[in-house]
Amino acid sequence: MELYMYFLLYLFLVNAYAFWLMYSDKKKAIKNQYRIPEKTLFTWALLGGSIGSITGMQKFRHKTRHPKFRIGMPLIFIVEGYLFFEYVLPVLI
Repeated sequence: MELYMYFLLYLFLVNAYAFWLMYSDKKKAIKNQYRIPEKTLFTWALLGGSIGSITGMQKFRHKTRHPKFRIGMPLIFIVEGYLFFEYVLPVLI
């Protein structure tokens, strides 16, 4: 398998998990259960799951009022996009 296919698989899995974390945390919030730490949510976004995190925030209306998330997640996405186009894409091409 080509290197870019492994990279795409990694991004898919990380974003799917970040999306699921937002869903899971929202369900736990509704049921007043033990919550997923914000540090964990941000860690998965930093590992490449910012698109999944942002999508999960919007889909489940979760953490959308918190400035830390409303500003932080898109900022992580922008930085990851820059790093991708500047450093990763030239290696994959």
